[in-house]
Amino acid sequence: MKYRSKLVFIILFVYSITGCNTGDDSNTGSSDVTKKVTIDTEQTFQTIDGFAASDCWTANYIGNYWSSSQKESIARLLFSQEIKNGSPEGIGLSMWRFNLGAGTAEQGDDSGIEDKPRRAECFLSSDGSYNWQKQLGQQYFLEKALEYGCESFVIFCNSPPVYYTYNGKGFSARGSRSNLKDEHYKSFADYMATVISHFKSDRGINFSYISPVNEPQYNWESGQEGSGWQNNEIKHLVVELDKSLTEKNLDTKILITEAGDWEYLYKSKDDTGRSNQIEAFFSSGSGNYIGNLTHVPALIGGHSYWTDGNWNTMQQVRTQVKSKASAYGLKVYQTEWSMIGDYINDNDYPGHEAATYHDIALYMAKVIHQDLTTANVSSWSYWTCMDVPRWGHKNRFLLIELTPAGGVYGDMSESGSHKATKTLWVLGNYSRFIRPGYKRVDLSIENPSDSFFGSAWLSPDQYRLVVVYTNMTSKSIKANINLKGLNRKSISLKRYVTSTTKDLKEDVIVDNQCIVEAQSVTTFIYQF
Repeated sequence: MKYRSKLVFIILFVYSITGCNTGDDSNTGSSDVTKKVTIDTEQTFQTIDGFAASDCWTANYIGNYWSSSQKESIARLLFSQEIKNGSPEGIGLSMWRFNLGAGTAEQGDDSGIEDKPRRAECFLSSDGSYNWQKQLGQQYFLEKALEYGCESFVIFCNSPPVYYTYNGKGFSARGSRSNLKDEHYKSFADYMATVISHFKSDRGINFSYISPVNEPQYNWESGQEGSGWQNNEIKHLVVELDKSLTEKNLDTKILITEAGDWEYLYKSKDDTGRSNQIEAFFSSGSGNYIGNLTHVPALIGGHSYWTDGNWNTMQQVRTQVKSKASAYGLKVYQTEWSMIGDYINDNDYPGHEAATYHDIALYMAKVIHQDLTTANVSSWSYWTCMDVPRWGHKNRFLLIELTPAGGVYGDMSESGSHKATKTLWVLGNYSRFIRPGYKRVDLSIENPSDSFFGSAWLSPDQYRLVVVYTNMTSKSIKANINLKGLNRKSISLKRYVTSTTKDLKEDVIVDNQCIVEAQSVTTFIYQF
């Protein structure tokens, strides 16, 4: 509540924030355990720019071929900020990632990409003309994101258009080197800038960022669009892209490097021509320095894959990310995560085979928390917003589960059904309530552990405080909160719970107590 007279403020006062935390510790209500939590709003950290997901790859099929009711319902789940029947009807994503395809869909089976949904269309034709009727399914969700109030858009490339590559494919045969022909760096840059200009002038969608390369540390020899990139090749492309954006009078910024994992950002690893990227691109003494370019912000992006095996690894790696980025004055984005690999050995995770949909979502909460509070990221993105749960993967790689008419192994172009999963709702515990401009403030828990953790976020006007807890234990926990820094009383307190039986459900608060259910992610909203 932004502004009110002192009298109105007193009349509307219902709760004090200390009512959720003070009193006899033995009076735990329905909780099994009590934890003392201190929130200090005067200790501030990063500001959030957005929570996101990617439209790769099935969004193009859903938007093109599925029924209006199905695709509208999916869009509502992803983008809506409305509260219906006491609970959010969607997770209110504030950032959306649009894949700029390389043209493997037009190649069909000749693309060499066996899995048909992983082929992507391209706006550019072989004769150099543009066909804006391509990627229409993706454009549907892009426009829905705008309609629902999504605030930021990122356009990203996995591969240059097939017309510009050495092998004429969307995947590479050049190992660690770029598949982009030397003579086409400017062509590729102009193509990206032309697409951005089209969407801005003709569709009213302004891309905040263009990400020209994806996971450059991998060779991408098959399976999907992709290419390896050396650091010096990335610099070459970014220089050309900076010129193209300037020539078209665009304010879109260039987001690099979408590193395959966090370690590639801060140390020499494997192929040194593709790692230590913070120093490579933002040290003024580096031969690959690009920090002085007009469209390159003080920002670096990486993926949370492969460094998320357990709590200690997550913490150690992300501490290094924060330290190296801070040394160069960089903001950090986590631009892609899902639960790939079979290496997770965390005590709270039962393994992929035994894991439930909720176990997977709770583990995601650990990754989100570590990225936000240890790596200090200003944006957090999930990988595929929607997909089919094939090969027993459950919800490891998706937020919304798709079932085409012919079943999970059926033709994606045949309209079927969808289902929101626990990963969607757990991400919503963050994305729906921590809005762009919210700043993280200090939250500390007495006797902290990797089974109960939380973070606190203050709105720009300082009249709303969002606190997100994850309780991975089998017992409910009462948070006795000591609030420091804000000399205000709260007029309302709400709680939204994702648990084994609840999906971001607004729950009744008894006696103004902050109870975090067992095996849940719970968001508390304090309004002042």
